[in-house]
Amino acid sequence: MRCAHCGQEYPSEYYFKTDTVCLDCFGKMSPEERKKVVNNYLMPHPMTSTTFGIEGYRVVKQLGVVRGVIVRSRSIVGKIGADLQTLFGGNITLFTELCEKTRAEACDMMVAHANQIGANAVLGVRYDATEVMDGVTEVLCYGTAVFVEPVK
Repeated sequence: MRCAHCGQEYPSEYYFKTDTVCLDCFGKMSPEERKKVVNNYLMPHPMTSTTFGIEGYRVVKQLGVVRGVIVRSRSIVGKIGADLQTLFGGNITLFTELCEKTRAEACDMMVAHANQIGANAVLGVRYDATEVMDGVTEVLCYGTAVFVEPVK
């Protein structure tokens, strides 16, 4: 991945902060800039939750189950690179990055499905993964689409 501020390459293991800036640039940002970067990129869908409620909001209407499904395989070049990383042990960054991107795409697809049916939040969000065949994996992101409003 490449930092949007300094152009430096950085590994996918930094996803826990943001997917656009390296930790060096993140450390130099003001608290306001950090919050914006984390909220914009780490939480692209703030009205999603693994719980069955969002504090300060009440469910007005349940619209049903929504899902996003992605079926993905690693290219032969990526597989060879990951195989080489397994020789040294530790985090296999090529697969970590693939998994992160796949989960994000499945979540984006689920949220788009929720928006299509009129939801403004998704509760009880879960992920599931199934190996369809050798080297091919399905990632499913699902939850309950709801319409919520602030508690008065």
